[in-house]
Amino acid sequence: MSEVFATTGTIAAIATAVVPQQGSVGIVRVSGSQAMALAQTLFHAPGRQVWESHQILYGYIRHPQTQQLVDEALLLIMKAPRSYTREDVVEFHCHGGIMAVQQVLQLCLENGARLAQPGEFTLRAFLNGRLDLTQAEGIADLVGAKSPQAAQTALAGLQGKLAHPIRQLRANCLDILAEIEARIDFEEDLPPLDDKVIISEIEKIAAEITRLLATKDKGELLRTGLKVAIVGRPNVGKSSLLNAWSQSDRAIVTDLPGTTRDVVESQLVVGGIPVQVLDTAGIRETTDQVEKIGVERSRRAANAADLVLLTIDASAGWTEGDREIYEQVQHRPLILVINKIDLVEEGESKYLQSKIQNPKSKIVTAAAQNQGIDGLEKAILEIIKSGKVQAADMDLAINQRQAAALTQAKTSLEQVQATIAQQLPLDFWTIDLRGAIQALGEITGEKVTESVLDRIFSKFCIGK
Repeated sequence: MSEVFATTGTIAAIATAVVPQQGSVGIVRVSGSQAMALAQTLFHAPGRQVWESHQILYGYIRHPQTQQLVDEALLLIMKAPRSYTREDVVEFHCHGGIMAVQQVLQLCLENGARLAQPGEFTLRAFLNGRLDLTQAEGIADLVGAKSPQAAQTALAGLQGKLAHPIRQLRANCLDILAEIEARIDFEEDLPPLDDKVIISEIEKIAAEITRLLATKDKGELLRTGLKVAIVGRPNVGKSSLLNAWSQSDRAIVTDLPGTTRDVVESQLVVGGIPVQVLDTAGIRETTDQVEKIGVERSRRAANAADLVLLTIDASAGWTEGDREIYEQVQHRPLILVINKIDLVEEGESKYLQSKIQNPKSKIVTAAAQNQGIDGLEKAILEIIKSGKVQAADMDLAINQRQAAALTQAKTSLEQVQATIAQQLPLDFWTIDLRGAIQALGEITGEKVTESVLDRIFSKFCIGK
């Protein structure tokens, strides 16, 4: 392993978030051959408590030299191989806050442990065979999940729902390779290879890879969320829309145009997908320097958004200002929000909707009255489902690294098919077939380089 992940010795780290004056429990995790000895040095368990695996002891943490009391705590013991890392693991469950856990961690470091690198506990679990690489990535996704749907997808990866089909695909490729190599080594003793059967098997493998690749965009949505920008002229009800949607008073709402001077953000979940909603300053020409900065930020937010909600005032109709803004954002996925619909007659509303032909998705709202939010969320989900982000498996979603490896495997299989079509010798068939096997092995970690491990586990938090 690289110096970044020198997985030797006994490691220690704080395994819980440390927040001043918050949190009732803080955990210091220790893993390695000296974990038990370190615990016995620091932890005093009164009475006849038994130091056995998967036992929780009550007692005190003391400085081994001065015997000064550091904390009243619990000690959790998990001996190898029945632990997260398959090494001896102990956890000091201290009082929360900052000082207690930091003092306990410092004692661990002074008595033989070293500070764990980001993700090193999970890396040891992988290297010791407890997890494959897809499960390790599932843990990272679960920790960073922004919605219940994202958490469920991460759990699917942790439970091996991605690893199983990948291993099966790799096994199928190995079977084909064995058939080809047997003909190379024992050509005279075996019947000729049936090209059509080999091509059929490769096509089945490629089709399954294509199915898995279809989950990538959905996975990106679940992990990073959808960025939605509410744009429009001043005083069309953008801030009211944000407040109604988020069910809070995130944005200041007045009858004065130009109240919002900067981008206001809110985090929501729509249909299991995290949504970052940006309420922007009204876009218009202005001589006010502060408002001008806000307008420019609004334009940048619209151009960077995954989806734009172009909001207009139903009582004012489709104005020249609305048309100018539409021309600036029409290249983005767009929903036209006709707001303040409560201020116009029903006939006027229908006329207005029919007059605006360009946007494919149009909804009506009365944000000040909390009306139309359900329709807005439905329209957003329809746009997601109609695009390339629709996934075949709703409980499975691959990440960018896995997608890159699958794409490489598919390309290699296509090259095998081309080699067969060109009637090249069997030795040539095996070259790209081995490439596909290598790429599939990288996904689960059966064939993986140090640089890949560095890239994956450096994204974990320390203590995980």
